Amino acid sequence: MSNSDLLPTLLSKIYENQLSLEAAIMELSNWVEQRGSSDIADNVRGALNAIDRNEEFIKMTLAVMMTPD
Repeated sequence: MSNSDLLPTLLSKIYENQLSLEAAIMELSNWVEQRGSSDIADNVRGALNAIDRNEEFIKMTLAVMMTPD
């Protein structure tokens, strides 16, 4: 596998990790909110919005990179 083939795969794996971390952090923010810290939970969810905003672009870019020439 050439280096140029590795990059899209690497980015795809990093993206999968990012989505897993987002889900875990969201679970933690829900747990925090259930224990009375809704301000902190809201702050965490606000920070996670960047992942949501960028998700479609990342998916499209990975699809283009993984398409054979």
